[in-house]
Amino acid sequence: MITCRLCGSDRLAGVVDLGATPPCESFLTAGQLDEPEVTYPLHLRVCEECWLAQLPPLITPEETFTEYAYFSSYSSSWVEHARRFVEGLYLQPDAFVVEVASNDGYLLQHVVERGVRCLGIEPSANVGRAAIGRGVPTLTEFLSPETGRRVRAEYGPADLVVANNVYAHIPDVVGFTKGLRALVADDGRVSIEVQHLLTLVELNQWDTIYHEHFQYYTVASARRALASGGLTLVDVELLPTHGGSIRLWAEPRESATVSHRVADVLGLEKAAGLHELSGYQDFAARVAKVRRDLLRFLVTAADEGRTVVGYGAPGKGNTLLNHCGVRPDLLAYTVDRNPYKHGRFTPGSRIPILEPERIGADRPDYVLVLPWNLREELIEQLSYVREWGGRLVFPVPRLEVVS
Repeated sequence: MITCRLCGSDRLAGVVDLGATPPCESFLTAGQLDEPEVTYPLHLRVCEECWLAQLPPLITPEETFTEYAYFSSYSSSWVEHARRFVEGLYLQPDAFVVEVASNDGYLLQHVVERGVRCLGIEPSANVGRAAIGRGVPTLTEFLSPETGRRVRAEYGPADLVVANNVYAHIPDVVGFTKGLRALVADDGRVSIEVQHLLTLVELNQWDTIYHEHFQYYTVASARRALASGGLTLVDVELLPTHGGSIRLWAEPRESATVSHRVADVLGLEKAAGLHELSGYQDFAARVAKVRRDLLRFLVTAADEGRTVVGYGAPGKGNTLLNHCGVRPDLLAYTVDRNPYKHGRFTPGSRIPILEPERIGADRPDYVLVLPWNLREELIEQLSYVREWGGRLVFPVPRLEVVS
Protein backbone atom coordinates (compact mmCIF):
# COMPACT_ATOMS: atom_id res chain seq x y z
CA MET A 1 0.00 0.00 0.00
CA ILE A 2 1.25 3.47 -0.89
CA THR A 3 1.23 5.86 2.05
CA CYS A 4 2.09 9.53 2.43
CA ARG A 5 5.80 10.06 3.03
CA LEU A 6 5.11 13.05 5.29
CA CYS A 7 2.22 12.03 7.55
CA GLY A 8 1.85 8.28 6.84
CA SER A 9 -1.79 8.47 5.73
CA ASP A 10 -3.10 5.97 3.19
CA ARG A 11 -5.67 8.49 1.90
CA LEU A 12 -3.94 9.34 -1.37
CA ALA A 13 -6.14 10.60 -4.21
CA GLY A 14 -5.07 10.48 -7.87
CA VAL A 15 -4.46 13.86 -9.52
CA VAL A 16 -3.09 12.89 -12.96
CA ASP A 17 -1.62 9.71 -14.44
CA LEU A 18 1.03 10.43 -17.10
CA GLY A 19 1.69 6.79 -17.93
CA ALA A 20 5.15 5.27 -17.60
CA THR A 21 8.35 7.07 -18.61
CA PRO A 22 12.10 6.73 -18.09
CA PRO A 23 13.75 9.04 -15.53
CA CYS A 24 13.86 12.44 -17.17
CA GLU A 25 17.63 12.99 -16.87
CA SER A 26 18.71 9.55 -18.15
CA PHE A 27 19.96 10.79 -21.52
CA LEU A 28 21.06 8.04 -23.89
CA THR A 29 24.31 7.62 -25.77
CA ALA A 30 24.26 6.33 -29.33
CA GLY A 31 25.46 2.97 -28.05
CA GLN A 32 22.40 2.63 -25.82
CA LEU A 33 19.81 3.06 -28.55
CA ASP A 34 19.54 -0.69 -29.15
CA GLU A 35 19.22 -1.43 -25.44
CA PRO A 36 16.00 -1.53 -23.43
CA GLU A 37 14.99 1.41 -21.23
CA VAL A 38 13.41 1.01 -17.83
CA THR A 39 10.23 3.04 -17.34
CA TYR A 40 8.38 3.88 -14.15
CA PRO A 41 4.77 4.91 -13.52
CA LEU A 42 4.29 8.68 -13.34
CA HIS A 43 1.10 9.04 -11.31
CA LEU A 44 0.72 12.15 -9.15
CA ARG A 45 -1.35 11.76 -6.01
CA VAL A 46 -2.27 14.13 -3.19
CA CYS A 47 -2.60 13.24 0.48
CA GLU A 48 -6.03 14.07 1.86
CA GLU A 49 -4.59 14.51 5.37
CA CYS A 50 -1.60 16.88 4.92
CA TRP A 51 -2.15 17.85 1.22
CA LEU A 52 1.35 16.93 0.13
CA ALA A 53 1.25 16.09 -3.59
CA GLN A 54 3.67 13.28 -4.32
CA LEU A 55 4.99 10.47 -6.48
CA PRO A 56 5.96 7.07 -5.10
CA PRO A 57 9.76 6.88 -4.58
CA LEU A 58 10.38 4.56 -7.53
CA ILE A 59 13.92 5.81 -8.19
CA THR A 60 16.62 6.80 -5.73
CA PRO A 61 18.48 10.11 -5.54
CA GLU A 62 21.70 8.16 -6.02
CA GLU A 63 20.49 6.96 -9.45
CA THR A 64 19.80 10.53 -10.55
CA PHE A 65 22.34 12.74 -8.86
CA THR A 66 25.59 10.77 -8.60
CA GLU A 67 26.34 12.17 -12.06
CA TYR A 68 23.92 14.84 -13.16
CA ALA A 69 23.22 16.36 -16.56
CA TYR A 70 21.87 19.69 -15.27
CA PHE A 71 24.25 22.63 -14.82
CA SER A 72 22.48 25.68 -13.37
CA SER A 73 24.85 28.22 -14.91
CA TYR A 74 23.65 27.49 -18.46
CA SER A 75 20.58 29.59 -17.63
CA SER A 76 21.62 33.24 -17.63
CA SER A 77 18.38 34.33 -15.99
CA TRP A 78 18.80 31.79 -13.17
CA VAL A 79 22.34 33.00 -12.44
CA GLU A 80 21.04 36.57 -12.37
CA HIS A 81 18.24 35.49 -10.01
CA ALA A 82 20.86 34.04 -7.68
CA ARG A 83 23.00 37.18 -7.88
CA ARG A 84 20.07 39.38 -6.89
CA PHE A 85 19.27 37.07 -3.99
CA VAL A 86 22.83 37.27 -2.63
CA GLU A 87 22.95 41.02 -3.24
CA GLY A 88 19.85 41.44 -1.09
CA LEU A 89 21.26 39.52 1.87
CA TYR A 90 22.60 41.32 4.92
CA LEU A 91 25.72 39.26 5.59
CA GLN A 92 28.26 40.14 8.23
CA PRO A 93 31.91 39.74 7.14
CA ASP A 94 32.27 36.78 9.52
CA ALA A 95 29.05 35.06 8.35
CA PHE A 96 28.97 31.48 7.13
CA VAL A 97 26.65 30.44 4.29
CA VAL A 98 25.91 26.84 3.29
CA GLU A 99 24.02 25.87 0.17
CA VAL A 100 22.59 22.37 -0.14
CA ALA A 101 22.41 21.06 -3.72
CA SER A 102 24.76 23.87 -4.72
CA ASN A 103 25.15 22.51 -8.26
CA ASP A 104 27.93 24.22 -10.22
CA GLY A 105 28.37 27.17 -7.87
CA TYR A 106 25.81 29.38 -9.68
CA LEU A 107 24.81 31.05 -6.36
CA LEU A 108 27.75 30.67 -4.01
CA GLN A 109 30.11 32.24 -6.54
CA HIS A 110 28.42 35.53 -5.63
CA VAL A 111 28.99 34.86 -1.93
CA VAL A 112 32.67 34.17 -2.65
CA GLU A 113 32.87 37.50 -4.51
CA ARG A 114 31.68 39.26 -1.34
CA GLY A 115 34.47 37.66 0.66
CA VAL A 116 32.05 35.73 2.88
CA ARG A 117 32.89 32.19 3.99
CA CYS A 118 30.71 29.58 2.35
CA LEU A 119 30.38 25.88 1.58
CA GLY A 120 28.45 23.96 -1.05
CA ILE A 121 27.05 20.48 -0.42
CA GLU A 122 26.44 18.85 -3.80
CA PRO A 123 25.91 15.11 -4.41
CA SER A 124 26.83 15.16 -8.11
CA ALA A 125 30.59 14.95 -8.47
CA ASN A 126 30.65 16.23 -12.04
CA VAL A 127 28.80 19.49 -11.36
CA GLY A 128 30.57 19.86 -8.01
CA ARG A 129 33.88 19.94 -9.85
CA ALA A 130 32.58 22.85 -11.92
CA ALA A 131 31.79 24.71 -8.68
CA ILE A 132 35.27 24.09 -7.31
CA GLY A 133 36.63 25.47 -10.58
CA ARG A 134 34.75 28.69 -9.80
CA GLY A 135 36.44 28.91 -6.40
CA VAL A 136 33.43 27.59 -4.45
CA PRO A 137 34.40 25.11 -1.68
CA THR A 138 32.19 22.05 -2.27
CA LEU A 139 31.60 18.72 -0.55
CA THR A 140 30.32 15.78 -2.57
CA GLU A 141 27.59 14.57 -0.22
CA PHE A 142 23.87 13.89 0.08
CA LEU A 143 22.35 15.79 2.99
CA SER A 144 21.15 13.70 5.92
CA PRO A 145 20.93 14.46 9.64
CA GLU A 146 24.32 12.78 10.05
CA THR A 147 25.88 14.85 7.23
CA GLY A 148 24.45 18.02 8.74
CA ARG A 149 25.88 17.27 12.18
CA ARG A 150 29.27 16.36 10.73
CA VAL A 151 29.48 19.55 8.65
CA ARG A 152 28.43 21.63 11.64
CA ALA A 153 31.08 20.02 13.84
CA GLU A 154 33.82 20.66 11.26
CA TYR A 155 32.86 24.07 9.89
CA GLY A 156 30.60 25.54 12.57
CA PRO A 157 26.89 26.40 12.43
CA ALA A 158 25.65 28.28 9.37
CA ASP A 159 24.10 31.71 9.66
CA LEU A 160 22.20 31.00 6.44
CA VAL A 161 21.38 27.70 4.78
CA VAL A 162 20.10 27.88 1.20
CA ALA A 163 18.30 25.00 -0.52
CA ASN A 164 17.08 25.97 -3.98
CA ASN A 165 15.25 23.50 -6.24
CA VAL A 166 16.06 20.51 -4.05
CA TYR A 167 13.22 20.23 -1.51
CA ALA A 168 11.14 18.42 -4.12
CA HIS A 169 13.99 16.08 -5.04
CA ILE A 170 14.34 14.11 -1.80
CA PRO A 171 12.13 11.14 -0.88
CA ASP A 172 13.04 11.35 2.82
CA VAL A 173 11.62 14.81 3.39
CA VAL A 174 11.72 14.47 7.19
CA GLY A 175 15.35 13.32 7.27
CA PHE A 176 16.42 16.03 4.81
CA THR A 177 14.70 18.71 6.89
CA LYS A 178 16.45 17.44 10.00
CA GLY A 179 19.70 17.78 8.04
CA LEU A 180 18.89 21.43 7.34
CA ARG A 181 18.19 21.96 11.04
CA ALA A 182 21.52 20.36 11.95
CA LEU A 183 23.38 22.78 9.66
CA VAL A 184 21.78 26.06 10.73
CA ALA A 185 22.73 28.05 13.82
CA ASP A 186 20.12 28.38 16.55
CA ASP A 187 19.71 32.03 15.58
CA GLY A 188 20.18 31.42 11.84
CA ARG A 189 17.80 31.12 8.91
CA VAL A 190 17.00 28.64 6.17
CA SER A 191 15.90 29.77 2.70
CA ILE A 192 14.23 27.22 0.43
CA GLU A 193 13.00 27.79 -3.12
CA VAL A 194 10.67 25.21 -4.62
CA GLN A 195 7.97 25.18 -7.27
CA HIS A 196 4.56 26.18 -5.95
CA LEU A 197 1.81 23.62 -6.43
CA LEU A 198 -0.65 26.51 -6.78
CA THR A 199 0.88 27.68 -10.06
CA LEU A 200 1.52 24.11 -11.24
CA VAL A 201 -2.21 23.38 -11.04
CA GLU A 202 -3.63 26.77 -12.00
CA LEU A 203 -1.28 27.27 -14.97
CA ASN A 204 -1.36 23.65 -16.12
CA GLN A 205 2.39 23.14 -15.67
CA TRP A 206 2.05 19.36 -15.72
CA ASP A 207 5.34 18.71 -17.50
CA THR A 208 7.21 19.62 -14.32
CA ILE A 209 5.96 16.31 -12.92
CA TYR A 210 8.79 13.80 -13.20
CA HIS A 211 10.36 11.06 -11.14
CA GLU A 212 13.14 13.08 -9.56
CA HIS A 213 10.48 15.44 -8.17
CA PHE A 214 9.15 13.30 -5.37
CA GLN A 215 6.76 15.91 -3.97
CA TYR A 216 5.05 19.19 -4.86
CA TYR A 217 4.35 21.76 -2.16
CA THR A 218 1.70 24.16 -1.12
CA VAL A 219 2.69 26.47 1.72
CA ALA A 220 0.38 24.39 3.91
CA SER A 221 2.24 21.14 3.21
CA ALA A 222 5.65 22.86 3.27
CA ARG A 223 4.95 24.30 6.72
CA ARG A 224 4.16 20.82 8.00
CA ALA A 225 7.26 19.36 6.32
CA LEU A 226 9.50 22.00 7.91
CA ALA A 227 7.99 21.39 11.33
CA SER A 228 8.73 17.68 10.97
CA GLY A 229 12.44 18.51 11.10
CA GLY A 230 12.38 21.19 13.77
CA LEU A 231 11.99 24.32 11.63
CA THR A 232 9.31 27.01 11.84
CA LEU A 233 8.03 28.69 8.68
CA VAL A 234 8.31 32.44 9.30
CA ASP A 235 7.87 34.01 5.87
CA VAL A 236 7.10 33.20 2.25
CA GLU A 237 7.72 35.01 -1.03
CA LEU A 238 6.02 34.34 -4.35
CA LEU A 239 8.59 34.15 -7.17
CA PRO A 240 8.22 33.95 -10.97
CA THR A 241 11.03 31.37 -11.36
CA HIS A 242 10.24 27.97 -12.88
CA GLY A 243 6.78 29.17 -13.81
CA GLY A 244 5.94 30.07 -10.21
CA SER A 245 7.88 29.22 -7.06
CA ILE A 246 7.80 29.95 -3.36
CA ARG A 247 10.74 31.07 -1.25
CA LEU A 248 10.25 29.69 2.23
CA TRP A 249 12.08 31.30 5.14
CA ALA A 250 12.38 29.12 8.22
CA GLU A 251 14.01 29.40 11.63
CA PRO A 252 14.75 26.90 14.40
CA ARG A 253 12.96 29.00 17.04
CA GLU A 254 9.40 27.90 17.80
CA SER A 255 8.62 31.40 19.11
CA ALA A 256 9.75 33.13 15.91
CA THR A 257 7.58 35.95 14.57
CA VAL A 258 5.60 34.82 11.53
CA SER A 259 5.00 37.23 8.64
CA HIS A 260 1.45 37.99 7.51
CA ARG A 261 2.50 36.76 4.07
CA VAL A 262 2.28 33.16 5.26
CA ALA A 263 -1.43 33.58 6.02
CA ASP A 264 -1.91 35.53 2.77
CA VAL A 265 -0.56 32.70 0.59
CA LEU A 266 -2.41 30.07 2.60
CA GLY A 267 -5.54 32.06 1.78
CA LEU A 268 -4.75 31.96 -1.94
CA GLU A 269 -4.27 28.19 -1.80
CA LYS A 270 -7.49 27.68 0.11
CA ALA A 271 -9.42 29.85 -2.37
CA ALA A 272 -8.04 27.70 -5.21
CA GLY A 273 -9.33 24.55 -3.50
CA LEU A 274 -5.88 23.07 -2.86
CA HIS A 275 -6.61 22.26 0.78
CA GLU A 276 -9.36 19.91 -0.41
CA LEU A 277 -9.90 17.68 -3.44
CA SER A 278 -11.96 20.17 -5.44
CA GLY A 279 -8.92 22.10 -6.65
CA TYR A 280 -7.44 19.05 -8.41
CA GLN A 281 -10.47 17.57 -10.15
CA ASP A 282 -10.17 19.10 -13.64
CA PHE A 283 -6.36 18.97 -13.85
CA ALA A 284 -6.17 15.68 -15.79
CA ALA A 285 -8.63 16.96 -18.41
CA ARG A 286 -6.53 20.10 -18.97
CA VAL A 287 -3.40 17.96 -19.37
CA ALA A 288 -5.17 15.85 -21.98
CA LYS A 289 -6.09 18.96 -23.98
CA VAL A 290 -2.45 20.11 -24.16
CA ARG A 291 -1.48 16.65 -25.39
CA ARG A 292 -4.12 16.66 -28.13
CA ASP A 293 -3.33 20.23 -29.23
CA LEU A 294 0.42 19.61 -29.46
CA LEU A 295 0.05 16.37 -31.39
CA ARG A 296 -2.45 17.97 -33.77
CA PHE A 297 -0.01 20.81 -34.44
CA LEU A 298 2.98 18.50 -35.01
CA VAL A 299 1.09 16.09 -37.26
CA THR A 300 -0.31 18.95 -39.34
CA ALA A 301 3.16 20.49 -39.69
CA ALA A 302 4.55 17.13 -40.85
CA ASP A 303 1.71 16.66 -43.35
CA GLU A 304 2.40 20.12 -44.77
CA GLY A 305 6.12 19.38 -45.13
CA ARG A 306 7.17 21.93 -42.51
CA THR A 307 10.19 21.33 -40.29
CA VAL A 308 9.94 21.40 -36.52
CA VAL A 309 12.91 21.20 -34.16
CA GLY A 310 13.19 21.70 -30.43
CA TYR A 311 15.05 24.08 -28.19
CA GLY A 312 16.31 22.73 -24.88
CA ALA A 313 16.42 19.27 -23.32
CA PRO A 314 15.15 19.92 -19.78
CA GLY A 315 13.55 17.34 -17.52
CA LYS A 316 10.14 18.90 -18.08
CA GLY A 317 10.60 18.53 -21.82
CA ASN A 318 11.11 14.80 -21.46
CA THR A 319 7.88 14.44 -19.50
CA LEU A 320 6.06 16.31 -22.25
CA LEU A 321 7.63 14.41 -25.15
CA ASN A 322 6.99 11.01 -23.61
CA HIS A 323 3.44 11.63 -22.45
CA CYS A 324 2.52 13.10 -25.82
CA GLY A 325 4.24 10.30 -27.74
CA VAL A 326 6.48 12.66 -29.73
CA ARG A 327 9.25 10.91 -31.67
CA PRO A 328 11.84 12.02 -34.29
CA ASP A 329 9.27 11.79 -37.10
CA LEU A 330 7.49 14.77 -35.50
CA LEU A 331 10.47 16.55 -33.89
CA ALA A 332 13.65 16.10 -35.93
CA TYR A 333 15.99 17.06 -33.10
CA THR A 334 16.38 19.42 -30.18
CA VAL A 335 19.34 21.59 -29.19
CA ASP A 336 20.78 22.50 -25.81
CA ARG A 337 23.47 24.84 -24.49
CA ASN A 338 24.86 22.13 -22.22
CA PRO A 339 27.73 20.31 -24.01
CA TYR A 340 27.17 17.28 -21.75
CA LYS A 341 23.98 16.52 -23.70
CA HIS A 342 25.38 16.97 -27.22
CA GLY A 343 25.39 13.73 -29.19
CA ARG A 344 23.01 12.11 -26.72
CA PHE A 345 19.32 11.32 -27.10
CA THR A 346 16.31 12.21 -24.99
CA PRO A 347 15.12 9.35 -22.78
CA GLY A 348 12.13 7.45 -24.09
CA SER A 349 11.48 9.65 -27.11
CA ARG A 350 15.08 9.18 -28.38
CA ILE A 351 15.29 12.55 -30.09
CA PRO A 352 18.85 13.65 -30.98
CA ILE A 353 20.32 16.53 -28.95
CA LEU A 354 22.57 18.84 -30.97
CA GLU A 355 24.44 22.13 -30.56
CA PRO A 356 22.30 25.33 -30.63
CA GLU A 357 24.03 26.48 -33.82
CA ARG A 358 22.13 23.86 -35.80
CA ILE A 359 18.97 25.96 -35.69
CA GLY A 360 20.62 28.80 -37.59
CA ALA A 361 22.18 26.40 -40.06
CA ASP A 362 18.96 24.46 -40.79
CA ARG A 363 16.45 27.38 -40.59
CA PRO A 364 13.42 25.31 -39.50
CA ASP A 365 9.86 26.53 -39.85
CA TYR A 366 9.10 26.06 -36.15
CA VAL A 367 11.13 25.80 -32.93
CA LEU A 368 9.34 24.01 -30.10
CA VAL A 369 10.55 25.63 -26.86
CA LEU A 370 10.70 22.97 -24.16
CA PRO A 371 11.97 25.10 -21.20
CA TRP A 372 8.90 27.36 -21.43
CA ASN A 373 9.66 28.74 -17.95
CA LEU A 374 12.53 30.74 -19.55
CA ARG A 375 10.11 32.30 -22.02
CA GLU A 376 11.34 35.91 -22.01
CA GLU A 377 15.00 34.90 -22.00
CA LEU A 378 14.51 32.51 -24.90
CA ILE A 379 12.32 34.78 -27.00
CA GLU A 380 15.27 37.19 -26.94
CA GLN A 381 17.90 34.48 -27.51
CA LEU A 382 15.95 33.00 -30.43
CA SER A 383 14.91 36.29 -32.04
CA TYR A 384 17.10 35.42 -35.04
CA VAL A 385 14.58 32.71 -36.00
CA ARG A 386 12.37 35.48 -37.36
CA GLU A 387 15.01 36.29 -40.00
CA TRP A 388 13.77 33.44 -42.21
CA GLY A 389 10.15 33.58 -41.10
CA GLY A 390 10.50 30.88 -38.45
CA ARG A 391 8.20 30.85 -35.44
CA LEU A 392 8.52 29.76 -31.83
CA VAL A 393 6.05 27.29 -30.32
CA PHE A 394 5.32 27.16 -26.58
CA PRO A 395 3.40 24.01 -25.59
CA VAL A 396 2.59 24.89 -21.95
CA PRO A 397 0.36 26.08 -20.32
CA ARG A 398 -1.44 25.97 -23.67
CA LEU A 399 -0.21 25.71 -27.23
CA GLU A 400 0.95 29.08 -28.51
CA VAL A 401 2.73 29.91 -31.78
CA VAL A 402 4.73 33.15 -31.56
CA SER A 403 5.86 35.09 -34.63
